Amino acid sequence: MGRISSLFARRYLSSRNSLSVINIISRVSIFAVGVPVAAMVILLSVFNGFDGLVKSMYGVFDPELVVVPAEGKVFDIASIDERAFAAAGAESFSYVLEESVLLEYRGRQAAARLRGVDERYDEVVPVRETVAYGDYELRFGDMEQAVVGQGIAYDLGVKTALYDPLNVYAARRGEYSSLLPIDGYTVGGLFPAGIFRLDAETDGTYVLSTIEFAQQLLDYAGKASSVAVRVGEAHPESVRKKLAEELGDGFRVMTRYEQKASMYRIMKLEKLGIFFISLLVLAIASFSIIGSLVMLIIDKRPDIRILFTMGADVGFVRRIFVGEGMLIGGIGTGGGLVVGLIFALVQQHFGLIKIGAASFLVDAYPVVVRFWDIVAIAAAAFAVTWIINRLTVSRMIPKSSVRL
Repeated sequence: MGRISSLFARRYLSSRNSLSVINIISRVSIFAVGVPVAAMVILLSVFNGFDGLVKSMYGVFDPELVVVPAEGKVFDIASIDERAFAAAGAESFSYVLEESVLLEYRGRQAAARLRGVDERYDEVVPVRETVAYGDYELRFGDMEQAVVGQGIAYDLGVKTALYDPLNVYAARRGEYSSLLPIDGYTVGGLFPAGIFRLDAETDGTYVLSTIEFAQQLLDYAGKASSVAVRVGEAHPESVRKKLAEELGDGFRVMTRYEQKASMYRIMKLEKLGIFFISLLVLAIASFSIIGSLVMLIIDKRPDIRILFTMGADVGFVRRIFVGEGMLIGGIGTGGGLVVGLIFALVQQHFGLIKIGAASFLVDAYPVVVRFWDIVAIAAAAFAVTWIINRLTVSRMIPKSSVRL
């Protein structure tokens, strides 16, 4: 019986004897379903592109794994058993000391984060790739140098020249006297050697120096606040578990996603929000199928009476018109998926639509098509059209329809 009802549904959709207005409304319904489906494919693919871009930017500045003390802000470097990194499968590691500071350059001031790093830091994090002006060189002989974020450099007017030092002020640990506030700070000088460019938050916050400079400025001799770890070819989660076992309870090992868990959680919620808002638009557009089904049922009342006379039950007749609505929704969904995929794949591979912002990291809108997004869109469109069709047909052909 299911095959027979499907045959009726296909016949009604393609029949040339149906009223022309019904055919027109059916085609409009197909278009109305296809447009939001294509929009969902495009919107989610563009979001995937920006999501990947953001993750890649943080991947340039944040390590794959980071080791921090379980308690307190800093730890003794000597307390780390460096053999643990090799035993866990890590490729390389670097000690980092980070703290909030005040910067002063040519009379201008700005708050920042000083990140003191050792000589292996650029092996762990590809920070050299972000340097837009000057060089990644934190020491020139005995001279301490800095690599400054572009946002900070713009605010302070920093130039990569040796004759203008960047003064760094840090709060002195211990007692603070309001009578002599200058005694509450230590100050050190760095000469800007390079300017790095990444996202607005990062390059508007960070200044890189040697870890020795940071230790002296912050009075943390022989200490670090974290260890940046490069995993290499190994799986980050596997290395994280092994490294946590090797280092013991005194340290916590976090992946890149755990370091910025709130940001990645917000990005997932944003994607869900885009999906459900687009799904709401699809549901509203799918109401056009109601008009097609109502007019078709009214037009086919004589055929329905004949089917009842021949012994068909209400369920069989309902399946015919539900199948009709599913054909309309299926054709619209399929067409929308094809159009959306073509547009997204062309943009992904050729970047035809440009952003138009010269200062942005990419010149074209980033797009990434993901298989499970397409599956989710198709399943959601199927569910929405099936519910609408089922409710409409049940309303138009009640169980008492034998008396039609």
